Amino acid sequence: MLGEMFSYGFMQRALVVGLMVSLCSALLGISLVLKRYSMIGDGLSHVGFGALAIASVLGLSPLAVAVPVVVGSAFLLLRVSERSKIKGDAAIGMIATGALAIGVMVLSLSKGMTTDINNYLFGSILAMSASDVWLSVVLAMAVLILFGLFYRKLFAVTFDETFARATGLSAGFYNMLLAILTAVTVVLGMRMMGAMLISSLILFPAITAMRLCKSFHGVAVCAAIISVICFMLGLVSSYLYNTPTGASVVVANIFAFLVFWSIEKLRGRLAGRNSVA
Repeated sequence: MLGEMFSYGFMQRALVVGLMVSLCSALLGISLVLKRYSMIGDGLSHVGFGALAIASVLGLSPLAVAVPVVVGSAFLLLRVSERSKIKGDAAIGMIATGALAIGVMVLSLSKGMTTDINNYLFGSILAMSASDVWLSVVLAMAVLILFGLFYRKLFAVTFDETFARATGLSAGFYNMLLAILTAVTVVLGMRMMGAMLISSLILFPAITAMRLCKSFHGVAVCAAIISVICFMLGLVSSYLYNTPTGASVVVANIFAFLVFWSIEKLRGRLAGRNSVA
């Protein structure tokens, strides 16, 4: 069955891009969740939807347009949050809903409400071209390399930004780096997962791993493994049962979270009984 499944070119492209995006999103998601930046992924995915819609109408390469637009939006979002009275969630909400509205308007005026809107909102593994795959692999490798190079700095900024600033670390730079890496990852996963579901790849693996792992390194390794396994389960189930790939991956992540949550509760009860005894 697997041999037949991966004999198709579109499944091979989905596998390559999906595995790379799963790794990137799981690693970045830890810092985003701990810093309470987790909704930035959702906001940037809406910006990506608007950029993809405009690129589609103009006949341009979707990724070539979406990547710089979303990266610029991440930069703008942090600047707005830091230097104006519009803070955090309000800034994300304004940018996200505005970009989503622009994307829907552009698609509806140019082509009418076609299936393209569903592909952009909820993803489609058929949307990945060979050129998209090559660009995605290059960008995803850059994200993983930069995360590895600045791992300790991102760790410091994540857990105690005030102390990191006191030691001379440029926290603003590393916050911006985190936002840019997230923006690139969001764009890479949008074609397959969709604007409405891509943020789940950032949230679920990190939150699930934190149920049982307590160290940053342990959470990172566990989240990466969970993300890859859930993606594979979602991809295979979408092929077998003809379900949307993005939704199937999210359901696999929900199931993994429930399993880890149950184990956490069971372990807590056993520890409580042992302490009483």
